[in-house]
Amino acid sequence: MAAFAATNIDGLLLAAALFADRRYQAREVVLGTFAGIGALYGASVAASLAALVIPAGYIALLGLVPLGIGVKQLLEGANGAAETGRARHGLLGVAAINIAMGGDNIGVYTPLFATAPGPAVALYGVVFAVLTAALCYGALKLVAHPAAGAPIRRYGQRIMPYVLIALGAAILAGLL
Repeated sequence: MAAFAATNIDGLLLAAALFADRRYQAREVVLGTFAGIGALYGASVAASLAALVIPAGYIALLGLVPLGIGVKQLLEGANGAAETGRARHGLLGVAAINIAMGGDNIGVYTPLFATAPGPAVALYGVVFAVLTAALCYGALKLVAHPAAGAPIRRYGQRIMPYVLIALGAAILAGLL
């Protein structure tokens, strides 16, 4: 759950912006979000399988990726939600936006999956699907209650680097 939350705080804000944009139908936002996050999950599984050729002692070093991303975000300041005005419309457009924003997802999920047994990786997929549904629901609620969006935009971007750093440190320590 922490890995998903750390990599999808920006996705919540993006989904809220897309739900608010009349050029997108709610169905397109939901299905596109699932498609984008699903593609990032699949790419991360594939990348973690490549990690099977790496000696076991070195796999935990992949925790440097989320740790580095977190440090970079902390030093640069967290980025805001992607600009949606120039985005292509429709389900594929929403999926493409999610994939384009998902470099941190792959960087976090790959070492996490590489250090987990196969059944746990499958369970991550189920948990991520449930959390994607929750993300879409939460984003829709944000659109319905616009006053709630300001604190999330203000603090969510500040918290994300610390969550990524903690996740990377946990992978390095062999806790995940």
